[in-house]
This record gives sequence, C-alpha cells and structure tokens, in this order.
Amino acid sequence: MQRIIASLILLCSIALTAAAQKLPGKGMTVTLDYYYNYEHKKDKAGNQVRWHYIWDEMDSGGLSVWGGIYDSLGVKRDSLLKAPTAANLKQTDIYMIIDPDTDTESPHPNYMNEQDASAIYDWVKAGGVLVLMENDSANAEFAHFNILSEKFGIHFNGDSRNRVQGRNWEQGSFTIPPHHEIFPHVTKVYIKELSSLKIQPPAKSVYNDGDYVIMAVAKVGKGTVFAVGDPWFYNEYVDGKRLPAEYQNYGAAADFTRWLINQRLAARH
Repeated sequence: MQRIIASLILLCSIALTAAAQKLPGKGMTVTLDYYYNYEHKKDKAGNQVRWHYIWDEMDSGGLSVWGGIYDSLGVKRDSLLKAPTAANLKQTDIYMIIDPDTDTESPHPNYMNEQDASAIYDWVKAGGVLVLMENDSANAEFAHFNILSEKFGIHFNGDSRNRVQGRNWEQGSFTIPPHHEIFPHVTKVYIKELSSLKIQPPAKSVYNDGDYVIMAVAKVGKGTVFAVGDPWFYNEYVDGKRLPAEYQNYGAAADFTRWLINQRLAARH
C-alpha cells in the first residue's frame, strides 16, 4: 500500500510539473494600461467605443491575438483604467503601457507625471515587470512619457524610423541574431515607423540597428523594464494575414511573452 501511495504521489508530482511547464505563467496577471492610452471612436451605430491596442479588439489595431498568447501560457489578463498606484500595481505581475495619447487622440489625455512615474518605479524595484511600447513621432506622446522611461535610463527620441512605402516590406525588416536573449526562435521580424531610443545605465541595448538603439532592457532592484518604440504586436502584424510568411512577428510575440514570464519568475526568487 505504501508503494502504491508513493507511486501516486510521484505521478501527481510529475503531472503538476508537466502542467507548470505547459503553463509557466499560471498564477500571474498581466495588466494593460487603459489610462494613458484612452482612445475612442464611433462605431457603425454612432456610439463612442474604446479602441486601439486593447485586449478585446479583434480588428487590426487590437491586441486580441497577443492576448491569446498570454492565455495559452496561463497568464490572467487585466486592464487598468486609473492612474497607477502602489495599491493597484500590487495586483499585477506584468504592467504594459502602449501608445500614450496625444491631445489629437484624446480630448483630455492623461499624461505621465512624477507621482505616477514614482509609483511605477517603486513597483518595478520590488520585482514588477514593465513593458513600455511607444510609437513614432506622429502617433504618441513623448515629453511627459519620458518622465517615466528616463527613471530607468531610457529616453524615447520621438523620431520615425523604418518608414515603409506601400508593400515594400523590407523597409520595415529587422534581422534577429541567433540565440537572441529575448527572441531565440525567430530570425526576421517587421517593425515600421518606430521611435529609436537613447539609453544610459541601468538600461542596456538588446537590439541595435546600426547606431540606433531599437530595444532596451533595464534591471532595477528585483524588477525588469523592456522598451521599444512601437506597439508591434498588434493584430495586423501578428495574425498572419498581412505580412509575408518570412516575417515572424507572431513567434516573436510568443518568445517575448515567455521572456516576460521568466523575468517575473526570477524576481520571485
């Protein structure tokens, strides 16, 4: 009987280990900012609706495909419609701010400020994982948002690189080197019209295009910050319908999501 019980315990342990490997983000929450990005438009019925880089948006500008990747890895999705505070950030493991509004995108944009930035900084230092995805010069706010990013040694330049003409996809292509620390399973991705970065410690570049820093990571305390100048994992460029097959943006999104989970797991130890 003891052998049977021991065997059952071992089998349960193996099963739980396998489940954890399949769902490495189980028990985690990813929170998408709906405060600095608060865009609306009229639907076909004339009603004002939220749109642009939100979880449940199925159109080209939504994040429903990326949300599905989080789901597949066991991470619970949430959104934050208020300014970040120590109390509400405590409820999440990964916090993503994408495409902060300009005054042309929102009649009353919520700009980043020192109080909000300090709350986010303290949360990262305690082990939080922060994702900053800006946009190019015509489509996002920079002056206020850099209050936050510069706390981690990252400045968004507010330029617009990789301007693609029509379907000249190569104008937006980036080659990922083998064994990349964040994107180990992809070789070529597509990012257009993005802001480059200027960095200083504690930030370091994790992808350069010549002399231009495209992606950066900063380690502060137990936490991690990732920054890039475009929200390049929105549906249009990860759903496989628009880009030629050689561009592996979906695979990059999957690699990136696993990397975020691993940063959070490391912070817990």
